[in-house]
Order: sequence, then structure tokens, then C-alpha cells
Amino acid sequence: MPGRVLQVRSGEATDAGAVPRLPLDDFQGILADAVTAGHRASAYFGEAWHEGVILTAAIANDARGTIGLLSTRVEGVMPSLAPECPSLQLFERELVEQLDVGVAGHPWPRAVRFEPARVPGGAGAGAPMTIPGDHPFFAVEGEEVHEVAVGPVHAGIIEPGHFRFQCHGENVLHLEIVLGYQHRGVERLLEGGPTPRTLAVAESIAGDTGIGHALAYARAHEGLAGVGPPPPRAAALRAVALELERLANHVGDLGALASDVGFLPTASYCGALRADFLNALAELSGNRFGRGLVVAGGVRHDLPDDAALRLSDRLEKAWEHVRAAARLFFRAASVRNRTDGTGTISRALAAELGLVGPVARACGLSLDVRASHPFAPYDTTPVPVALALSGDVTARARVRLDEAERSAAFVLAALRALPPGPVRAPPAPPRASSIVVSLVEGWRGEICHVIRTGADGRFARYKVVDPSFHNWMGLQLAVRGQQISDFPLCNKSFNLSYCGHDL
Repeated sequence: MPGRVLQVRSGEATDAGAVPRLPLDDFQGILADAVTAGHRASAYFGEAWHEGVILTAAIANDARGTIGLLSTRVEGVMPSLAPECPSLQLFERELVEQLDVGVAGHPWPRAVRFEPARVPGGAGAGAPMTIPGDHPFFAVEGEEVHEVAVGPVHAGIIEPGHFRFQCHGENVLHLEIVLGYQHRGVERLLEGGPTPRTLAVAESIAGDTGIGHALAYARAHEGLAGVGPPPPRAAALRAVALELERLANHVGDLGALASDVGFLPTASYCGALRADFLNALAELSGNRFGRGLVVAGGVRHDLPDDAALRLSDRLEKAWEHVRAAARLFFRAASVRNRTDGTGTISRALAAELGLVGPVARACGLSLDVRASHPFAPYDTTPVPVALALSGDVTARARVRLDEAERSAAFVLAALRALPPGPVRAPPAPPRASSIVVSLVEGWRGEICHVIRTGADGRFARYKVVDPSFHNWMGLQLAVRGQQISDFPLCNKSFNLSYCGHDL
């Protein structure tokens, strides 16, 4: 819609003043029409200004590879779009909690992270000033209906989150998940940057996605600096690191799923093989989680060609072992008895909820930033999108395996043909009064960083959307009608990030 939506590309900065400021009715109409037409709200956030709260939406058009930016000013109360567009429900709840915006008619007005409002006063109800868990849980009443509370402290070294089940016998009628225990104020820590700590904070948004979030930040910074893509060798090493992160986590997830159904051969093999891919990251960066490797303008460390060839040979052998271990898993009748038809999400429901990543692709939705919003080297060396159709635990496991296999092939090819040249071209400082949207396909799905700079060139607003933000509601609905004993299996097949959601 020319003049009403500003079209940009991922990593491409533009003048913040060029983003159209529309009347609220027009803004909501365009946003609702876009979402119902199949586009995605990659980000939808607010900022407190002297004239009220300014809302900005970033709508991804995957067919064209563009992102539509539009904004509006809201004072008082606005109608909720969540009944018509469920994928917006958590964004609206976030607006209430952070900026005390009134949202009338929201079907599930619950706290998101239990963070204090960023502005005093306002027309919205706001979030209660309390701790996570002090929460008005939905309750089911009836003969033999009972409630099961799990967490936030769990029987394992995992992140904290509370799960409240409403059950009839073993059958789950409803699951409500309450998060926020790991809220650290990441967005506000990033605002005021760039500073020496900015990259370290971005890498720490989700500990197992350090490369993904660092790359989203670096590409945003490069866009704001007005420089082109990093040197080809740097772009190749960045992609290798991103795919190694994907490999390590997907292989680990296959092992964890096998463990949850008591299938020890694959559990043992994949648990050990995951270390081979983490060790490869350590060879690139000096540590097993890739911290400090990706920087604005390229990468911090080079990998000599002879070392790259040796690493590719080791990874090729590791992948052969993964393939053999996964083959055992998918061929075992005892495994398929537990995973087939368990935790099913339909394609229509996945689209309605706005799911992303392997969870969405397991439902038949071809959503992958590497294909729809590619940057170097994915623009010239595409990675085929892995899809499944059944939307159950089997499909989510199968997508992880297929995706890992394609990532392995990409990594081997890249390491054996690294382009010559430098690995870093330090960018200039960010331009003043600009805005950029950076999309990266992390191993859980789409990572979105939006930065708006002020007149001084500093980050005035920094918005982060981790893929888990989109997907937690999918897990809640996947377990409805399931046996409560299947919840650990469903949970692991989603494998969402608590801290990525909590920020």
C-alpha cells in the first residue's frame, strides 16, 4: 500500500522519520489485513513519547522478501486485534505490561514477564507488581477434575517456568504456562548502545543461541552504519558458525527425545555427538557456544584453510554417526508408538498462532528466513527448507534431522571452499535517527532485532523477538487432549527458550 507502509529489507536501515504515522484505525486495519492474508508480524512494539505511546509494526512479506514498517500513536484505550489475529495476542499483552496501553477486548489479558511498566500512569490495567506465579490461573471445575502444578523449580538443570495443568484423569484439558522468572531487562540494557558490553548482552539473550542473536545484532549495526555486507570470507564463517549452532542443538534434541521415550541407543549416541559440533564452534571462536566470534563488520577470528579442511573431515565423520543413530530412532516401533500422533498442531492452527522455525515447518509451513529474507552467503548458496506435514512429535523430530543434514552439507561445502580475503571490515558508527529490522533464522526459528537510533546515533529503542516468543502458545495447545505423561515429550519436541522469551 504505497505511502501507508514503508517497505525495507532485512538489515537495511532507513530514516526513522520515513516510517508512516497513521491514524489508529488505519494502522490496525492494515496490520489485521496483512496478518490474515498470511504475512507475519515479526515485531510489534511501543515507545513512550511526550504525545503518547507510539506503536510500530514490522510485517514480514516472505514472498517478496520485504518488511513493511508502519506506526501509529495511541492514547487511552485501543481495541484488541487478538480475537481476529491470535498471533498478535502476546504482542498486545506486552504493550499493556510495558507501557500500560489499554487494550479492550483481549481474550487472555495475562502478564507476560511480570516486569514493571516503563511509563507511569496510562489507561490500561497494567501488570500486577508482583512475582511470577502470583497469577490468576484458569481453572476447570467438575467431577474428578484435578490440577497439577509443575515448576518453576524442575527436576533437572533447566530454566525456570511454571506449568499448570487442568486434568480429568490422565487427560489434559488445559495447560497454562507462566514465565518471567528470568526477566533481566535485556532491551533496556541494549538501549543507549553501542557500548563495549552491547555485543555480550546480545549474545546472552538465549545462551544456546549466542551466534543467532549476535548475528542479528551485527547485521542491524552494519545496516545502521550504512556499510555493505561483510567480506565474503567473514560472511562464510558467520554462516558456518550459525549452522554449527543449529547442528549441535538439533542433534542434542534428537538425543533428548530418544531419552524421553527410553530409547537409549540414540539418546547415548546423540548426547555424545552433540559435543563434536560444539567443539567445532570452539575451534572457530575459542569456546563451545561461539561467544565473541561474530562482531559488527565480520568475525573476530579467522580459520586457516588447512584447519578448515581438517575440521570438515572430522565433521563429516561425526555426521555419519548421527545419521546412523537417527536411523535407529525412526525405525523403532516402540519410539513411533510414542511419537506418532502425539502433540499434533494442524497447519491452519500453526499459521493462526504465528508459529515459526522447525515447529512451523513440521506443520507444513515453509517459513525460513534463510530462504525468504536471505543474506550472504545464503543468497547465493541456499539451504533447502525441510518440511513435514503431520505436525506431531514425529514431524518435529524429522524436521530437525532433515534440517541438520542440510546444515551439515552446507558446512562441509563452505569449509572446503572458504573465499580468500579479510574477515573484518569495522563499520562506522550508527547513523542518527534511523531504524533497521534484522532477521536471522536461528535454530529455533526467526530471530528479530529492531533498532531505532536517536539524534545522537545511540540506540533509543531496541526491540528483540526471540522465536520462543511466538511458539509458547503452540506448546500449550499441543498438549490439549493428550495424556499428561506425554507432556515431557511434547515439551522437548518444541524445546523453547525461557530466557529468550523473558528477555
